[in-house]
Amino acid sequence: MKACGHVFKYGDNVDTDVIIPARYLNATQGEELAKHCMEDIDKEFIHKVQKGDIIVANKNFGCGSSREHAPLAIKCAGVSCVIAETFARIFYRNAINIGLPIIECPEAAKAIENGDEVEVDFDSGVITDKTKGETYKGQSFPPFMQKIISAGGLVNYINGK
Repeated sequence: MKACGHVFKYGDNVDTDVIIPARYLNATQGEELAKHCMEDIDKEFIHKVQKGDIIVANKNFGCGSSREHAPLAIKCAGVSCVIAETFARIFYRNAINIGLPIIECPEAAKAIENGDEVEVDFDSGVITDKTKGETYKGQSFPPFMQKIISAGGLVNYINGK
């Protein structure tokens, strides 16, 4: 399983309230949430993001409120993967539960820049910055987590979809 796209780069402590602002939490459909994804930190994100693009951030991505709306908004906006130095644990779990691939790699998170073209191989954990010609070794997913993500999330996996 691989992801490839252009990077949107963010810093430390990107919390769930800027990923999807609380004023939109009355929406439950991913497509509606996606229309407002990242708007409080990056007004142009939703106008520029293309299917397959990648978010790269520094430490503690997804901190704050425990809500599945945040990874769902990211996934439905077309983002194929989030790379960060570290993730808030509840965001990490929610991302896997809804089928959003995420990978921790401090070296990649520090070196990759906004706009770079990046490829992620989830089987090996290798992250390739095609723009710079550099590779980084991130944490690969265990096979059972890859199956959950490939199924589109935990519910689909359990239901055999």
